[in-house]
Amino acid sequence: MASTLSKDQPHGPPTAEGRTFFGHPRGLATLFMTEMWERFSFYGMRALLVLYLTAAAVDGGMGMATATAVALYSVYNATVYLMSMPGGWLGDRVWGPRRTVAISSFVIMIGHALLATSVDALFFVGLVFIGVGSGLLKANISTMVGHLYQGPDDPRRDGGFTVFYMGINIGAFGAPLLIGWAGQKVSWHLGFGLAAVGMALGLVQFLVGTRHLAPESSTVPNPLSAQERNKAIRNTLLGAAVLGLFYAAVVLANAFTIDWVLWPLSIAGLVLPTYYFARMRRDTDVTPDEKQKLTAYIWFFVAAAIFWMIFDQSGSTLTLFAEKSTSTDLLGITFPTSWFQSVNPLWVMMLAPVLAAIWVKLGSRNPATTTKFSFGLIGVGVSFGVMMLAMAAATGDAKVSPLWLIVVYLFQTVAELCLSPVGLSVTTKLAPAKYASQLMGVWFLAVTAGDCVFAIVQLAIGDAASGKTGFAVQGIIAVVAGVVFLAARNKIRPMLGSVK
Repeated sequence: MASTLSKDQPHGPPTAEGRTFFGHPRGLATLFMTEMWERFSFYGMRALLVLYLTAAAVDGGMGMATATAVALYSVYNATVYLMSMPGGWLGDRVWGPRRTVAISSFVIMIGHALLATSVDALFFVGLVFIGVGSGLLKANISTMVGHLYQGPDDPRRDGGFTVFYMGINIGAFGAPLLIGWAGQKVSWHLGFGLAAVGMALGLVQFLVGTRHLAPESSTVPNPLSAQERNKAIRNTLLGAAVLGLFYAAVVLANAFTIDWVLWPLSIAGLVLPTYYFARMRRDTDVTPDEKQKLTAYIWFFVAAAIFWMIFDQSGSTLTLFAEKSTSTDLLGITFPTSWFQSVNPLWVMMLAPVLAAIWVKLGSRNPATTTKFSFGLIGVGVSFGVMMLAMAAATGDAKVSPLWLIVVYLFQTVAELCLSPVGLSVTTKLAPAKYASQLMGVWFLAVTAGDCVFAIVQLAIGDAASGKTGFAVQGIIAVVAGVVFLAARNKIRPMLGSVK
């Protein structure tokens, strides 16, 4: 049955309490803290992942080849966001956003606990749990932020998403400092265990604070009929059986390698966004105006995919550059390599309030969403130009100053602030009413698409993808895409309707 609830209707939690969170609805504090702890667990684990995969077995690592580890990292990161699509579907059609977030938080916690064991098989099972849980959580928690405001024209809405984005970065900043230090200096698995503790704290915070959320967060916007539910269960079991039989045959033929997982997932990350856009546009419940907005949204999706292709290498190629070619001594302080992962969120916390204040101060002169996206693409492209200079300076056994990476992260952070929180907001504004959570899942598929493109390149040409030429090509692509997006803004703007 199609839902009559529209995300454009005035709604939000009761305001009788009179208490706010930095001028925003009190429920934002609950979502802020839940996301902060979830990101603490995720980014702490991510800061260690490639280092652990490539570390020699004698040092407690897995001794994996660099190119394989980078591709695995990219595909894993892509899978986390790939799972946001079924996560959005479960929020829209089965459990509702609030229950989906509670279940997913528990699944993530179990996944990190499995990573803390010393059994390799359980380690990869834990990655699956985290990927599934993170996908379920991401689309729905962002949708619940949108529920707190009085429709897409609420002037507090963009600011609310920026505050929410700060929660992400507070967690991402603290995680490498604690989890990274524990993993590199004490035990890899102690670090992974601390990530499980962080997610447990996030789950408790969410369960305690749910009473402050909007009533819409507990409803299922477009519940499955009994026939649809049976079909979904049947198709899921059938798909699982086919995959199980296929991979069992590969293993029995003694032909299994990690590529049998990496290649299919990489291709799926590119095929699925195309499928979902086509499906939504064919849906007769989607109005012509909503279809026009979806067409405009494709531009934002492609731009975001190019951005994330570069930005997400902070945990792989940039981390390995930090490990092999960058000094870990600054102002007399020696620190583990994983601490570089705290630089971007630190820049975000310093610069996000400044940019948010600038957007407010500009008022009617505030740059359009298309212009902000263009700035994001150009900025992330320039960051790889700086990386080329850093790699040129790292000749022989010489290690470059950590200031090189700090500057790279500065450019990437300014670019991120122009694109990422604005992308979350524009997604909630352009989403058809029937696909409110699912389009947020599609937004996260832009990360999947970008990561999968880089994974495919890495699998195809190996370490050359992360050399000076590879950085140069990617940087040029991003800058050119930013210029094209800026030039096309007058073509895109009419398709946005009332959305600015």
